[in-house]
Amino acid sequence: MSVRTLVINGKDVAGDADQTILEVARENSIHIPTLCHLKGLSDVGACRLCVVEVAGVNKLLAACVTKVEEGMSVVTDSPTLHDYRRTIIEMLFMERNHVCSVCVANNHCELQDAAKELGLTHFDLPPLEPVVEVDASHERFVIDHNRCILCTRCVRVCDEIEEAHTWDVFDRGAGCRVITDMGTPWGESRTCTSCGKCVQVCPTGALFEKGRSVAEAKHRRRFLPYLRALEQDQQ
Repeated sequence: MSVRTLVINGKDVAGDADQTILEVARENSIHIPTLCHLKGLSDVGACRLCVVEVAGVNKLLAACVTKVEEGMSVVTDSPTLHDYRRTIIEMLFMERNHVCSVCVANNHCELQDAAKELGLTHFDLPPLEPVVEVDASHERFVIDHNRCILCTRCVRVCDEIEEAHTWDVFDRGAGCRVITDMGTPWGESRTCTSCGKCVQVCPTGALFEKGRSVAEAKHRRRFLPYLRALEQDQQ
């Protein structure tokens, strides 16, 4: 396998040709914030929180989907990137109805963690306050679209790990939603296996188990790398 040498934040590093900037950075203990990325799932570059600066490129690149190249010079932290990431997090908060104090994922939320990391203490953008539904039709689980950030982790884990293909993305812009079985209420889905993997990979309180109260939705994700490795062994 071909090896690529590059520089990240002034540090000489190396990675395989099929690795991304994010993978190589993490192998070398270089922090790049993410939301839609989750080890064990494919990357789609949905949240754009992992954007980095690459010398000679006139736009910011998503580290999770950009392959390393020989001689590449990457910057993962700068005033420009910090401001860009703060704006992304603020927009995610403003486009839905996030009220952390009454959320089941309070203190166990990756969106909340990202806001703290970036020092986001107030919002300058006006809230959209959309009217979105809560689907509690499933026997065990609930989806609260007020908390959804459209990271598509639920879609990918259902497709790639459980292979049930229950979840999908519907519409665009402000009307974009994750849906089950072409818009069928979750409790009426004929493809859902009730495995709960989608709930465990959700970075916020959008997907949770019934009976959970405020701050109780702590996720368990250790199954993902194991299941991915098992899947590859079987191929």
